[in-house]
Amino acid sequence: MLDKLRQLFRYDDWANREVLAAFPVPPPPRSLKLLAHIIGTEYCWYSRIKGEKAPIAIWPDLVVDGCRDHISRLSRIWSRDLAGMDEAALRVGVTYKNTKGEPWTNSVEDILTHVIMHSAYHRGQIAADMRASGHTPAYTDFIHAVRQKLLE
Repeated sequence: MLDKLRQLFRYDDWANREVLAAFPVPPPPRSLKLLAHIIGTEYCWYSRIKGEKAPIAIWPDLVVDGCRDHISRLSRIWSRDLAGMDEAALRVGVTYKNTKGEPWTNSVEDILTHVIMHSAYHRGQIAADMRASGHTPAYTDFIHAVRQKLLE
């Protein structure tokens, strides 16, 4: 499972960079807001795993350059931490409070899976928003990245 998660986080980084590269100048405001939310949420979950306070809000106000910087930082963070994990680390329970203040405990594996799925969901919203705004969205399908050997 760990090797698959590592691949999925490489995919996530690639897909986020593709979205950023497809943005026109200026990007549609909703698309930029959604990409910033992907970034904010990834920090939130990473911080929950680490038992730390997130460095930015879940819905941060970011400009394109800020998104670019944070995407690069998140790539390094996830890559480093996933490289240092073993299968047992995936089963560790993480206790946290959600944004409503409710206490929860989930495994690291479930959290990491959620991060990937959450980001993909919002990239789909970005694609729809880009089309509605008259722009061509990035092609960020996982299978495309695998076929093109973009995740190796």
